[in-house]
Amino acid sequence: MNVANTPKGPSPRDGHRRATSARRAAAPAHRQARQERSASHAPRGAHSPRPYAPSSYSSATHSRGAARRRPQQQRRSKAPAIVVIVSLLAIAAIAYFFVAPAAKSMFAPGQEQTVAAGQDVSITIPEGASGDDIASILSKNHVIENPKDYYAAVAKEGAEMSLKPGDYALKTGMDAADVVRQLVAGPNSGAILTIQEGLTMEQVAERVESVYGISKNEFLAQAKASKYADDYPFLEGAYNDSLEGYLYPKTYTFTGAPSADDIIRKLLDQFVSETASLNLDKGANGLSAQQIVTMASLIERETAVDSERPTIASVIYNRLHADMPLQIDAAIVYARGGGNKVVTYSDLEIDSPYNVYKNHGLTPGPICSPSISSIKAALNPDKTDYLYYVASAAGDGTHKFSSDYEQFEKDSQEYSESRSS
Repeated sequence: MNVANTPKGPSPRDGHRRATSARRAAAPAHRQARQERSASHAPRGAHSPRPYAPSSYSSATHSRGAARRRPQQQRRSKAPAIVVIVSLLAIAAIAYFFVAPAAKSMFAPGQEQTVAAGQDVSITIPEGASGDDIASILSKNHVIENPKDYYAAVAKEGAEMSLKPGDYALKTGMDAADVVRQLVAGPNSGAILTIQEGLTMEQVAERVESVYGISKNEFLAQAKASKYADDYPFLEGAYNDSLEGYLYPKTYTFTGAPSADDIIRKLLDQFVSETASLNLDKGANGLSAQQIVTMASLIERETAVDSERPTIASVIYNRLHADMPLQIDAAIVYARGGGNKVVTYSDLEIDSPYNVYKNHGLTPGPICSPSISSIKAALNPDKTDYLYYVASAAGDGTHKFSSDYEQFEKDSQEYSESRSS
């Protein structure tokens, strides 16, 4: 409709249009005032809103923009979750590659390669080490392969609160009980003294001199049974006041510079420890404790094969019961003062109480330091009727046993022929 043709003069509709137009004209001013008030109340440092300007895009366009912005906000909110997942994966990797193998090596030692027993090992038990720490150190160094054996020995010895930190000289494949006793005794790192089975007291004195510088004569002068009988009653009345047979064969270490007395007491203590479960003080088979040790020393020198020792013991018992001379060459070697030479007929004429070719019964005292296996054999001999034995022609250290002299002669001839061929 053309405005020029509209009738002049006011009308209700015209009033309405003007009011509406006035309100519309006033709206921008009102909104501007409101924005100014908002700007005046904005926080310090905040940006004031832009002056109002009519928007050039529709509400539908605005809605689509908001919709586009929401996925960006959601993607940003996933970042902390990703960090947590990565952290958990890192922890799992550490546990798999480091913690699990360490636990496996400690509690499943049987899966690791073992080493030969008897090799020297130096270890350090740190101050404040726990039982698990000590078990791990011993296992890793192959002193005790299975930590369970260590725990069992600690419990049996009641040593939970008695283990001492420090430096230790041990060996691979040791008996768990021996290790625990050493940890209770304390650090032993120092020069090593090894006393082999079958050594005489003079040979022990020579070893002590070579390791610790204590003269052989000084050691032998100290090694008198009467000096130790009060603390070790089994030495009371020992033949010739000698400690022969009681200086237990084993490997020892001493810190600092031990005296002859220190060494002797350590070896006697070991004898007590090794025989504690045998009721040795009561004797056996009609023999006193000292006679058992004497027989064990003869057994020790007659064979190096553990399985034969109870059989050798049975021969000695059978000859004693038959009142036959023992005719053991090792006793003749002791009577003549040692050496590696073959026993001769002239040696058999030596005037000595240790000459068991001339004298019946056992020697008056031990002829060496016997092992625990020889002591056990003397206490528990095999039941046989053997009276003779001779080295086997096989040359493997074993013997042939017989109950009649004719068979013994045949076995002896066979051995002699094997030696000459």
